[in-house]
Amino acid sequence: MFVALLRLDLRLPDASSLKDKRSVVKGLAAALRKLNCAVAEVDHQDLRQRATLAVATVAGEGFHARRVLVAAEREAERTPGVELLASDVTMYGPED
Repeated sequence: MFVALLRLDLRLPDASSLKDKRSVVKGLAAALRKLNCAVAEVDHQDLRQRATLAVATVAGEGFHARRVLVAAEREAERTPGVELLASDVTMYGPED
């Protein structure tokens, strides 16, 4: 069993309020959940133009877990109103 975690640091340049931000983050989170991921906003909740999302998935093979996270990162990159500042992947496998 492999657990893969993805941290997405995002900039939301079009968000003029926390309500705008919430709308964009909610839409992105819904799209990521369709990829069989768990999603949570983990940082910058009080800033209107920044967000950090944690994305997690579990798979039987490391390759499959990483593939899901690559798809999640691409989804974030192509979401309107979202600028991906940084991403970081952490994998946990049977040896960890």
